[in-house]
Amino acid sequence: MTTNTYSELAGEHQPLAIPRRALAIGAHPDDIEFGAGGTLARWASAGCLVTMLIVTDGSKGTWDPTLRPSQLAELRKQEQAAAAAVLGANEVEHLGLVDGELEYTMQLRATMCRYIREMKPDVVISHDPWRRYQLHPDHRATGWAVMDGVIAARDHLFFPEQGLAAHRPQAVLLWSADEADHYEDIADHFEIKVEALLCHSSQGTTTMGGAEQADDRKQEFIEKLRTWSAGQGGPVGLEMAESFKRITP
Repeated sequence: MTTNTYSELAGEHQPLAIPRRALAIGAHPDDIEFGAGGTLARWASAGCLVTMLIVTDGSKGTWDPTLRPSQLAELRKQEQAAAAAVLGANEVEHLGLVDGELEYTMQLRATMCRYIREMKPDVVISHDPWRRYQLHPDHRATGWAVMDGVIAARDHLFFPEQGLAAHRPQAVLLWSADEADHYEDIADHFEIKVEALLCHSSQGTTTMGGAEQADDRKQEFIEKLRTWSAGQGGPVGLEMAESFKRITP
């Protein structure tokens, strides 16, 4: 019988117990909803305290040449607030860093560490930085900072100047995973995920096939998302799911 030396990488198909507190960290407004909206909605409905941390201001996420970055950033902040309310999240935090220009730094790692120590989440959810062919640099930088921030947060000798007690989450879930091994049932919360995503109307053209323009396009987007969710759940017999890489820090 062989054992996995790196037990933190052991897969687990069973759903997590509903966490007391969850911290979801996305590079842009709407990233969290795409990656984990159904899971967070289910947890929130069961009493989990959900915090959404948005790293950049989303100021480059448009194909409209008439929209100024400052206008878009404010619009996306409003959209994020609406989407969080739909999901049942308790709070939304914005770092406000410039969209498309995010760089991995020790300061960004320290910021992630601080949020984890302050909020003491049972579960942290974010981008998978190991995903092959992950095109967006903000997604990569966020994923690395989150993972390194988790490690820093758990060990007291990292960033002692923060004056905060160390905190070790029970699990980290990474969406858009290169090697998914954990699945959360979202069948009963799929419609909430859709509603939250549609709050991001400024992104309808860029990420949802023009769902904000006409009912037929909206329905086409919903059906694509439904098919994708069914595909995610297929490997473990779930009607619809969100899949993740699960890591035990």
